[in-house]
Amino acid sequence: MRPGFGGPAVPVGVDVQVESLDAISEVDMDFTMTLYLRHYWKDERLSFRSNNNLSMTFDSRLVKKIWVPDLFFVHSKKSFTHDTTTDNVMLRLYPDGKVLYSLRVTVTSMCSMDLSRFPLDTQTCSLEIESYAYTDDDLMLYWKKGNRSLNTDERISLSQFLIQEFHTTTKLAFYSSTGWYNRLYINFTLRRHVFFFLLQTYFPATLMVMLSWVSFWIDRRAVPARVPLGITTVLTMSTIITGVNASMPRVSYIKAVDIYLWVSFVFVFLSVIEYAAVNYLSTLEERREKALRERLSCTCGIAHPGMMSASYSEVNANTTVNYGMPEVNGVKQQRMMVELAMENDQVTGHVGSNAYSNVWIDTHVIDKYSRVLFPGSYIFFNIIYWSIYS
Repeated sequence: MRPGFGGPAVPVGVDVQVESLDAISEVDMDFTMTLYLRHYWKDERLSFRSNNNLSMTFDSRLVKKIWVPDLFFVHSKKSFTHDTTTDNVMLRLYPDGKVLYSLRVTVTSMCSMDLSRFPLDTQTCSLEIESYAYTDDDLMLYWKKGNRSLNTDERISLSQFLIQEFHTTTKLAFYSSTGWYNRLYINFTLRRHVFFFLLQTYFPATLMVMLSWVSFWIDRRAVPARVPLGITTVLTMSTIITGVNASMPRVSYIKAVDIYLWVSFVFVFLSVIEYAAVNYLSTLEERREKALRERLSCTCGIAHPGMMSASYSEVNANTTVNYGMPEVNGVKQQRMMVELAMENDQVTGHVGSNAYSNVWIDTHVIDKYSRVLFPGSYIFFNIIYWSIYS
């Protein structure tokens, strides 16, 4: 029987000391912690005479023979009292009948998380304590030391999280079909360590986007170089996105990391589309130049000077010096450079400088604009992203 049966409710003070924060799972939406749960109440039936006012301490065997509060953790998925090397339970009695009942418990409880700002988020998880059988007519729970009844090290850290803030809420009446019950709350505000995700997600994604920009500086005719580079970056971004989503719950809203990864994926994909446009437009230009060259007559067996840029673009860059030239006395005539030199100003007789630049630098105008537009847009996106979520 509870103390003072038939009389007013028994006041039971509670305080908690957190030993460790063992696990936090976004997938299961729960957290696990080990704590010392202490109960304080007065039972005059257990009072005894003492000349020096000393207390007496007992183990779990006496707990089974007296009345103790029947507290449980609301929304708990599983919990247990440690029993190595013996039951981690302590009962301490004082001469005036005051009782201290302490036990070491590991509890896994639900934690509804809002991951819309993941991984730049903070989460608030609550641990709720309530009497299972006694209503507020029989048992009145309260925090022993008010809002200071939770003792823990604020530096407790676990993998991705750090306890940023904690506080306890005093007794609240909770109604069920069997009556009104007192419920105590412990609220933990957890701040996520972002450095882990910077190394594992953000930094690799940014490098892949920057790597896709390298193709803008590669010769547009180097198809075997530019196409695999674009495909590789696209596949790598897909792998990063898949890896992040595999470790996250299936929620119906977009997370902050999803925005960053998918925007990065779009930038990588657009770099591939950019080369497809460059290659297509270059092909059209070559076809027009070829059609124009066919309408022009040859002069002294040498190709028309103005057509050298187009002729060079149809062959491999490593073979242009011997383009169509037979051997004379064992020496191949390097007719390519001769033809370039002949492209001079008909009035002044000076050799045109653009003829040589077209041989060594063959860049489409789209590539030139992309070198500025893509990095500038991505930097602008990062400024907006980090200003909103950081």
